[in-house]
Amino acid sequence: MKRHPFEPARLISGLTALTLGTAYGLDALGLWHAPGPWLFLTLPAGLLLFGITAAAWSRTRRPHHPHTDRTSSEGA
Repeated sequence: MKRHPFEPARLISGLTALTLGTAYGLDALGLWHAPGPWLFLTLPAGLLLFGITAAAWSRTRRPHHPHTDRTSSEGA
């Protein structure tokens, strides 16, 4: 089986979707009364956290190239 690279942003989006699905399911079954604002704000908060994590992860995983001085090698 091919190994996939770890992507924490996808983990956060999956946990957000799982949380919302579980909350709506429990509310629909009558086992738990989900507060409206909590469910309404969970999706935007999860998407915001997803975006911040994706940006930070792509920034840290970007290859670092040393700065080279081209002017000294062009004259030779």
